[in-house]
Amino acid sequence: MADLILKPGKERSLLRRHPWIFAGSVARTEGRLRPGDTVTVLDRDHRPLARAAWSPHSQIRARVWSFDPAAPVDHAFFKRAIAAAVRRRAGHPWLSGQQGMRLVHGESDGLPGVIIDRYGDVVVVQLTSAGADKWRDAIVDAVIQATGCANVYERSDSDLRALEGLQAMSGMLAGSLPQDLSIEEYGVRMAVDVVQGHKTGFYLDQRENRALARTLAAGRRVLNCFCYTGGFSLQALAGGASEVLSIDSSAPALETARRNLALNPALDATRAEWRNDDVFQAMRGLRADGRRFDMIILDPPKFAPSAAHAERAARAYKDINLQAFRLLEPGGVLMTYSCSGGIGIELFQKIVAGAAIDVGADARILHRLAAAPDHPVGLAVPEGEYLKGLVCQQA
Repeated sequence: MADLILKPGKERSLLRRHPWIFAGSVARTEGRLRPGDTVTVLDRDHRPLARAAWSPHSQIRARVWSFDPAAPVDHAFFKRAIAAAVRRRAGHPWLSGQQGMRLVHGESDGLPGVIIDRYGDVVVVQLTSAGADKWRDAIVDAVIQATGCANVYERSDSDLRALEGLQAMSGMLAGSLPQDLSIEEYGVRMAVDVVQGHKTGFYLDQRENRALARTLAAGRRVLNCFCYTGGFSLQALAGGASEVLSIDSSAPALETARRNLALNPALDATRAEWRNDDVFQAMRGLRADGRRFDMIILDPPKFAPSAAHAERAARAYKDINLQAFRLLEPGGVLMTYSCSGGIGIELFQKIVAGAAIDVGADARILHRLAAAPDHPVGLAVPEGEYLKGLVCQQA
């Protein structure tokens, strides 16, 4: 058993139930410690505050498992925590019947560094912290017991692992993968590549936003930028879009998007156009060609992984939104997103507003959007609110 003693005053964030302890808050440690080991966190007067996982290579030196300093962190702890997270999803009406779902969302479910997604009969585990990595076997056993799903694949290949001093790890942890894995999302079937696909194989966080796009698309000419495997595109087609142009710089992603369209024979493939191109250049080319759209979807990759990248990212976000307003017909709808943790919702709205002002667009916000409800945000951990979006309508 080892202890982590905080510097004076550094206990305040823990008392507000924020689970991160930064390097600058640590006065010293007592006892032998290896990465991922559980420590008791003490204030300067040695009053116990929490149990946390030690991570000597990260600026976040410890992540809290429990704010009960007497709580044992063992196999039973993970069994209870993962079962509780699964029950919370099972009781949510929006998630009822979903074949693709996030079961554990890190800090928001009291399990820092633990991401668990389910796609039908396959569970994908992503472990991004030293503490989560140490308890891999317990986590796998707990998720199998909580879900009854015997097929578990690991996708611990996030860049976050390098910050923890951990190597990337991927592969089967239990069972096997089906030859062709797909899920149905609001009536649209989508292939899931848990081995090579982005994140754990699919962007589950945009589920409800794709459903909203479907309701808005009827009769509209739709442009979907950064379309990846076509989630928004296929929902727009299902919603009755008159045409959908989808652009992405990844040829393999577009090939998967075409296969996804083929999985849905009820959709009119003649209304879909797929273009392999750089989105920034393609949008300028569309304007030069005189193309106009009634609905534009901008779901770019993470331009700002941290606040340090915010200024450069802001320029990129402004550019694509500026081009979108130029391509949008009067009365047209823009669905624009940022998944950058370094860009808050207030800054993002200012960026989009600045883009509209620069092109003389008169637009208003109809909806503010966030991640699906299986990606909750802990009230004490606002950093978890990474995905934000706006639905704007041009006058």
